[in-house]
Amino acid sequence: MKQEVAEKIGIEYQRKNLSENQLKTLYFEMLKARLIEEKMLILLRQGKISKWFSGIGQEAISVGVTKALLEEEYILPMHRNLGVFTSRKIPLEKLFAQWEGKASGFTKGRDRSFHFGTQEYHIVGMISHLGPQNSVADGIALAHKLRKEKKITAVFTGEGGTSEGDWHEALNVASVWDLPVLFIIENNGYGLSTPTAEQYKVENLADRGKGYGMESHIINGNNIVDVFSKVNEIAESMRENPRPVLIEFKTFRRRGHEEASGVKYVPKELIAYWEKLDPIENFKAFLLKENILTSEEDEKFRKEYKAKINKKLKEVGKENPIQASLETELNDVYKPWTYEAVEPKEEKQELRFVDAISEGLKQSMQRHENLVIMGQDIAEYGGVFKVTEGFVEEFGKERVRNTPICESAIVNAAMGLSINKMKAVMEMQFSDFATMGFNAMVNYLAKVHYRWNQNADVVVRMPAGAGVGAGPFHSQTNEAWFTKTPGLKVVYPAFPYDAKGLLNTAINDPNPVIYFEHKALYRSIRQEVPVDYYTLPFGKAATLQTGEEISIITYGQGVHWALEVLENNPKISADLIDLRTLQPLDTETIFESVKKTGKAIILQEDSLFGGIASDLSAMITENCFEFLDGPIKRVGSLETPIPFAADLEKQYLAKSRFEEVLKDLLKY
Repeated sequence: MKQEVAEKIGIEYQRKNLSENQLKTLYFEMLKARLIEEKMLILLRQGKISKWFSGIGQEAISVGVTKALLEEEYILPMHRNLGVFTSRKIPLEKLFAQWEGKASGFTKGRDRSFHFGTQEYHIVGMISHLGPQNSVADGIALAHKLRKEKKITAVFTGEGGTSEGDWHEALNVASVWDLPVLFIIENNGYGLSTPTAEQYKVENLADRGKGYGMESHIINGNNIVDVFSKVNEIAESMRENPRPVLIEFKTFRRRGHEEASGVKYVPKELIAYWEKLDPIENFKAFLLKENILTSEEDEKFRKEYKAKINKKLKEVGKENPIQASLETELNDVYKPWTYEAVEPKEEKQELRFVDAISEGLKQSMQRHENLVIMGQDIAEYGGVFKVTEGFVEEFGKERVRNTPICESAIVNAAMGLSINKMKAVMEMQFSDFATMGFNAMVNYLAKVHYRWNQNADVVVRMPAGAGVGAGPFHSQTNEAWFTKTPGLKVVYPAFPYDAKGLLNTAINDPNPVIYFEHKALYRSIRQEVPVDYYTLPFGKAATLQTGEEISIITYGQGVHWALEVLENNPKISADLIDLRTLQPLDTETIFESVKKTGKAIILQEDSLFGGIASDLSAMITENCFEFLDGPIKRVGSLETPIPFAADLEKQYLAKSRFEEVLKDLLKY
């Protein structure tokens, strides 16, 4: 930020009908954050904490915004928003334990600094990718709006973060859906070392609100009275008239992006100028001048609070270092959940694969009033595959929501719904488009419970697979991207019966589930399916045929390829195992079968290298080696993108090679 811009800001306080008690409270809340920070910088130099992102000089924004919100309204802060945590009255010992990596911290030593959240204090932890939390705020606000609660959600970002696509997607969704989200930009002057002149061209970032049809404001971020008063006024208005509002706070980052990076790239005179605009020292001078605060009160508070800081640090210092526990680490990846078996009733109807999914989704919507479905074209149009056709008439557009074309924002909004006590199903129009929401799935949904005990009650439906002449961008089966990501569950049914029961279970499960639906099976496979609601357990494979010669292990479309080959070769005596779920995986059924037959072949539609077949092969080798009478064979599709033309696609797919490899292995 250029100095001439800074000089336009200045600090001129007006009481704005605030009582003396309110003014003093704002001052002391800022001072708390400053005193803690000063101590943390000492501990950083002593090696007692590993990293620190300083908010010195920006306390007015964190404190002013937090004090203007209701305690039960969610805030999504960033690295430099210590004042949010202290103003919400989080016990110091919890904060210190978090920063020192102690077991009593919010993340049990699994994440550092401000990468944590807490439902108790309605604070949602950030991830390092910055932008996603803005659309998480959308989801939280959507839940409030659906329940007709007069509450808003506030989310912070820096000026650098406004360059991310996630930020723009979030603003667009909030605007289209009239969500009560307060989007806050702390315009620090620098994104790490990159000045604002190299970050964007507009004079004021608040002007970007116009492009989204959004009300926006510019506020002096170093003036605590202006911050609190204006945010309080805006928040009250948003509660009565739900809508998103963008606020750009003009401020400056006086220390490094984090302490290790320093500030050599910042002109010294610019730092010196902003030091004169210090929000605490200037406000203190104002309060003393107005006889609202005395020097004695100020000194007394500083002395007592420093003593409290030191006392709490000593208490935390006595806590033993975390002792690694394999059981604890593995058990905390997923939210504990007890599967509820709902047995199917006798009445059945013949359904196509696509109809079974639709029935499961509809009955889950009837069963869970807090369930929301989101996706492109899923409302009146019923989705490109017509899975949700007729849903709007039964459940309304509030719960069956068309979305803009922004996969990342909608996955993150689903996360926000989960944070605010709802369930979400998001339809990824094609599994290929998961790349646009990949970060949200593998870095937010997958890690959030392990990081700070917040579950992601989200199902992402993934229409996948080739065989329908759809070409490179609409034909992938990309389950391997997700089976290797701890924290996600992955379901891949091959039959209508399984599709309905497993989808119901996925929606019941409070953990994130990636649910694959093979497009080629939608209207080609029919089966008798129970009419009523029922569930099927995860982690239990189906043995479709039994035999003595070989174990065939597959899932999805591969199941039908294998059935066709076995039908054409009735003399082959094989166990045919349909995995049904890939995470969790039914290793017991696999190992028992291989130990019986002595031979194993694994069939996947995905290209061979790096697919799940590779891991299955390794697991069988490690656990069944002495029982094997031949090499484990893997069959997958070609190491090319998926072609469109029929003959090229046929050559690409693993089906064309499976029978030959199977017969060769039987001869071994």
